[in-house]
Amino acid sequence: MSTKLKFILIGVVVIIIASMILIPRLSGPGSNSNEANAQQPAAQENDRRLAVRALVLEPQNFDNNIRSTGTVLADEDVVLRPEVSGRVTGIYFREGDMVTEGDLLVKINDSELQAELRRAEYRRNLAKLREERLASLIERNATAQSEYDVALNELNVIEAEIQLINARIDQTEIKAPFDGVIGLRSVSTGSYITPSSYIAEIQKVNPVKVDFSIPERYSGMITRDQQFSFHREGSQEQYSGAVYAIQPRIEQDTRTLRIRGIAGNDERLILPGAFVEVQIPLRSISDALLVPSEAIIPEMGGQSVFVFEDGKAQRRQVEIGIRTERRVHVTDGLSPGDTLLTTGMLQIRPGMDVRIAEFIEN
Repeated sequence: MSTKLKFILIGVVVIIIASMILIPRLSGPGSNSNEANAQQPAAQENDRRLAVRALVLEPQNFDNNIRSTGTVLADEDVVLRPEVSGRVTGIYFREGDMVTEGDLLVKINDSELQAELRRAEYRRNLAKLREERLASLIERNATAQSEYDVALNELNVIEAEIQLINARIDQTEIKAPFDGVIGLRSVSTGSYITPSSYIAEIQKVNPVKVDFSIPERYSGMITRDQQFSFHREGSQEQYSGAVYAIQPRIEQDTRTLRIRGIAGNDERLILPGAFVEVQIPLRSISDALLVPSEAIIPEMGGQSVFVFEDGKAQRRQVEIGIRTERRVHVTDGLSPGDTLLTTGMLQIRPGMDVRIAEFIEN
């Protein structure tokens, strides 16, 4: 055998030995992993227990707030209309301006009444002179008491006529009933108006009122002067107010309680008629047990939940308190550390074997 052939045979033997040693080491772990992966679905297929989600209960801080929607109202709102018919002789306001209580806004023609007033005043002067003359005569017993009484009565009648005329003149002057902002006018100088004519609207916008409603179950938690916050639609700027009036009955159609609050509006940014979102804080609980609302099962005698104990689903009767959009405050029936089942409520039966497929966070 040649030397070259010997080297070739030795190399082949070394390669075979190396392959026998290295191949099992390289393929061993991968094949075990593949076998485990293949066994896992098979194990899950053989596990007939219901797969559910669960939540481990832990005490939490719970700020109970009521959210509602409301409408802004003016503190005072009056539509200006005349008391008498007549022609407008003067308009003394600019649309959108602030006016002060007692300011003259509109004047109606009163020339006829002014003439009647002057005539009555002349008659009063004559009647007063006659009454004074008879008064001096009565002191000297130079005239009868009955004559003086007639003169005094005539003077009083004329005084009453003057008061009546002045009252009718006052009706021709439309004045601001309070401090506020006057809106757009619907009349012009020279217009003939009647008591049904719309002149303008005046509103007191500082402060403003906020009307909103809350569900009936919260009716006992709202008190006068209770603080609330709100913001206008399209703006996140928060405003604060206080409850100042509560409707003394529940609305039968909606089962809600109507609330009216009041809020400052120094900058006149909140306009009457605006839509607002209202939030009222009720109370804060430091160790509340909160559960997802879908975990609560309504029953004839109350509510219940399912908890996970020793691999089985067990029913628990619970007492609930405040309910929000997603969560419910459980006041009795559960303890910190309990594992609450949150899915499969329709399939689970008491004592059924279940498997927790996922733990969720509350």
